[in-house]
Amino acid sequence: MIPVVSERLDWPRFSAEFAAEARKAGFDPTILAPTAAGDLVGWEKPGPGPTVYLSAGIHGDEPAGPLAMLELIRDGAFGPEGHWMLCPALNPTGLAAGTRENAEGEDLNRDYWARKNPAVASHVAWLQGRRVPDLFISLHEDWETSGFYFYEINCTEDRPERARSILESVAPWFGPEPSSLIDDHAVRERGWIYHVAEADMPESWPEAIFLAKLGCPVSFTFETPSSAVLSMRVAAHSAAVRAALGSRVIGAK
Repeated sequence: MIPVVSERLDWPRFSAEFAAEARKAGFDPTILAPTAAGDLVGWEKPGPGPTVYLSAGIHGDEPAGPLAMLELIRDGAFGPEGHWMLCPALNPTGLAAGTRENAEGEDLNRDYWARKNPAVASHVAWLQGRRVPDLFISLHEDWETSGFYFYEINCTEDRPERARSILESVAPWFGPEPSSLIDDHAVRERGWIYHVAEADMPESWPEAIFLAKLGCPVSFTFETPSSAVLSMRVAAHSAAVRAALGSRVIGAK
């Protein structure tokens, strides 16, 4: 289990530890862009099964996602059954500073249409040069909620039982967010937003909309409540990822 010493990510330590664990697990790095806090890196581990892409840390005040990715890779969650792509820290300067935005004050998760930020443009080019994921999972946090919730973008078969299994997996730490309206989105069921593959603001695409437009058929964006204990948020993200992946591809211990 990851020792939690503060609510802010220890960025230099995290960066070094993740790189060591990723290499140990068979991932190869690609430097996508330099930043003032260090390189933005994408990690890939080829495999014969479904292509799964996971990202975290696009908002620097949301440390649970990167830490959950570290916990998952340490636990052997990304086994030989899948073709894995990971971006655990999409906003190095924000993570180093503990701020939602990057060092230039930009919300990177609103730039996947215009791609004005060089790091976002490089990230998009990396994704476009690889296999289109069969599944995309993004790890986020929300300061305005008290429970767990997620967005699902689904351009293929509707599988409500999968959504419910995700909520059940997180139940030891968080119940579903009780509100029927979350961030101006009506829920399909408590804690579950079934989102169309279109951006709320047409010229401010988040990463999940870009992936849908790229051709990724299914994505989940998980949101843990930022006001809760960090170790609980990390554990909930890890459990939700495992539930979304399922035994068919995860290959976990």
